[in-house]
Amino acid sequence: MTPGPCRLAFAARAVGRRMGRWIRRIAGLGRRSAGRTASDYDARWRASLRAWLAYHQREVVFDRCRWMGVRVLKNPLDLWIYQELLHRVRPDRLVEIGSYEGGSTLFFAHLFDLLGHGAVISVDRDRAPFVVRHPRIVEVTGDCAAPETVAKVAELCRGHKVLLVHDGEHAREAVLRDLRLYADLVAVGSYLIVEDGIVDLFPAGGAFGRLAAGPLEAIEAFLAERPDFRPDESCERYVLTYNPRGFLRRIR
Repeated sequence: MTPGPCRLAFAARAVGRRMGRWIRRIAGLGRRSAGRTASDYDARWRASLRAWLAYHQREVVFDRCRWMGVRVLKNPLDLWIYQELLHRVRPDRLVEIGSYEGGSTLFFAHLFDLLGHGAVISVDRDRAPFVVRHPRIVEVTGDCAAPETVAKVAELCRGHKVLLVHDGEHAREAVLRDLRLYADLVAVGSYLIVEDGIVDLFPAGGAFGRLAAGPLEAIEAFLAERPDFRPDESCERYVLTYNPRGFLRRIR
């Protein structure tokens, strides 16, 4: 039996209150400077995974997650997976759609430094917040869906093995549009990574925003059209990911 709207609303408020208590408890422990005890850790570790994700989104990601001093609006566990994929795939080009301040752009460039190979193509319509510079970073400024932007990125990728990370607009139709525009750049055996599908798994208006339909729904629609891409579940082995079903490996 499907619960009525009043019962669903009551249940959602109850879950929200419980999650709020866990977030306050986790955040309080995170700010405590001294005197933490074993029981404090026990209380902290009893929080649910959902509460941890909400805590990270509200208390950490926008200000206290940085790479070499530059903000990175990502889950560090996902960043760890990215370095594994770059080492395994060894792409010539990593296309990043949506770079904001450039923390993740710089992270990718430094990984390419370690590998001794590769360049990051940063695509963003607004360079005002972008604060990084690196010889391996190529800036393409413009709307990622504009024909001239798509053509410029395709030109820079021609003849190269490409891995693509999508962190642009998160609404379902915008994500699906971008996947359709850029998917063919991705090499067989490489990855098309769609970020922040987590917004579809939290209530609208909660810790992850107000989208009614976001990247996760776009992923499902894209996969129905493109059987040559398949989610790589091994990339979610740490469980706490912002990109559910978002690590798409091109298989043919």
